[in-house]
Amino acid sequence: MLLHQLACWLSLGSAVLGASLPRHASPEAGSPVVVERQATTSSPVPDSACTNGPRTRNCWSNGFSIATDFDAKSPPAGKTVTYDLTITNTTVDPDGTGGRLAMLINGQYPGPTIRAAWGDTLIVNVKNELQHNGTGIHWHGLRQLNSCQHDGVPGVTECPIAPGKTRKYVFKCTQFGTSWYHSHWSAQYGEGVVGTIVIDGPATANYDEDLGVFPITDWTYDTAFALNERAQHSRTGPPLGDTILVNGKHKSPSGTGEYYKMTVKKGKKYRVRIINTSVDSVFHVSFDGHPFTVMTSDFVPIKTYVTNQITLNIGQRYDVVINANATTPGNFWARVAVGTACGGNKIIQSGIPMGAILHYEGAPDTEPTSTGVTMRTHCNDETGLVPFVPNTVPSSIVAQDELSLNHKQDATTDQLFRWTIDGSTHIVNWTQPTLKSALENREDYGNNSNVYEIQTRDNWYMWWIQTRTFIPLPHPIHLHGHDFYIVGSGPGVWDGTTNGLTFNNPTRRDTATLPAGGYLLIAFPADNPGTWVMHCHIAWHAAQGLSVQFVERQGEISAAIGDKAEFNKGCDEWADYWQPGNHPYEQTDSGL
Repeated sequence: MLLHQLACWLSLGSAVLGASLPRHASPEAGSPVVVERQATTSSPVPDSACTNGPRTRNCWSNGFSIATDFDAKSPPAGKTVTYDLTITNTTVDPDGTGGRLAMLINGQYPGPTIRAAWGDTLIVNVKNELQHNGTGIHWHGLRQLNSCQHDGVPGVTECPIAPGKTRKYVFKCTQFGTSWYHSHWSAQYGEGVVGTIVIDGPATANYDEDLGVFPITDWTYDTAFALNERAQHSRTGPPLGDTILVNGKHKSPSGTGEYYKMTVKKGKKYRVRIINTSVDSVFHVSFDGHPFTVMTSDFVPIKTYVTNQITLNIGQRYDVVINANATTPGNFWARVAVGTACGGNKIIQSGIPMGAILHYEGAPDTEPTSTGVTMRTHCNDETGLVPFVPNTVPSSIVAQDELSLNHKQDATTDQLFRWTIDGSTHIVNWTQPTLKSALENREDYGNNSNVYEIQTRDNWYMWWIQTRTFIPLPHPIHLHGHDFYIVGSGPGVWDGTTNGLTFNNPTRRDTATLPAGGYLLIAFPADNPGTWVMHCHIAWHAAQGLSVQFVERQGEISAAIGDKAEFNKGCDEWADYWQPGNHPYEQTDSGL
């Protein structure tokens, strides 16, 4: 049944364009024009009842397979898997250069890998032993279907975890693949509050063994909080990273430290889970002499393709299969390059190899002498990513409500730099998170909340994000509570027509790059009641307010999310700690 469809234009720039929506903290979508979601999106291929194995990775169990539409169903009776995480102030020295102050999970960097299976329920107990910070852990890409209160965003879906307190997160794994978890409190994840997630399930390519996670990050020798303060008052942009790390280690330009090593056996195929967990870097990855098969983008299984290099913006993930078929087994570079078209890193100037080592069993334990492809420098997303389970996005775009995303720098506040959305910088209220306001049926979410309401159940909403700033940067846009379909993306200004847009099985993921000077058009159905933030995943930009919130089907949130005891307990504990007029420190950025 054809109803209406909403297309909202988010214009990223330095000038307000045309007839924008009224300037207030909580703009409404007005009279949205929406289209009812299709009744079924399942693949015509029937679910398989075979057993998952090295030659049958497309299978799972109990009638679930790679052909199952995980929007429609997931295994109903999985295990309950429990983890205990403790966040502490400590020091870390990942490359042997002497180390620095850090905040770590269970005393390690990165934090423990959380592993479960498709359909399992995860319980994660997070204890905050930081002396002077609240915290909260976000499970990147996990959509938290009917569990918004466990999304882990202080000021949006919860009050922060107060020092000395513990929060229990509980949610079902309705997707499968690879991701990461991280603090969503100010600059904390740049201090080391990061770990990886593996949700086992079927796959679109066969492999013999899983080599596990391959997280890549930039790293600084000064603390992220110190650099965040500098970034907020800089006229030249955020500071560069000092080095990179792969799975928490790397050799330094002075020769200290060591490379991360993956060991393989000739004749076998291996799954590698590549994750960009950085603060401010695009990465390119290749494996010398080993083209690889790509089988997922973020949590979405795709039709496989073979390449010799792949690009990841912050928050993006790719699962790939490497065939260990070298004619002469030895050591090969797993190369990592920084997208210098939009950033940099001080280690580049040293000339030392950047990345990790692909090591064959029996080969000497020496650094590789292999050669590889010319590494990319651009900051653009991968193209041609086709979801394995097809979907169709409604094609009638008739409303173009324009919102303007700007930036400002104030000479009266020491050149304080802020991103704005329709004149408002997003700043969260840790004591009154958006979910709390929604549950209290408030109509006003407060100043600087940047809230947009989505009320029509199971209907599609489309958002046009348009760059108009003179700052020529791409932005990795991440949405909580959903993934989205990329209907269009390109340079310049979208002309408002459907020419060149993709509605039949477009690329689907939870993090996509808004091109520098270009546009990004995304769509998703309103099928998950809650309060969800959409933000740039450059940590400095999120701290400077580059985000919006969607309050989705407010009247249905309470019933959808069920038990709110942990949510209420957390807010009571935070209120005891963060008392009016007696804050132990001040909030100096957006809080995200």
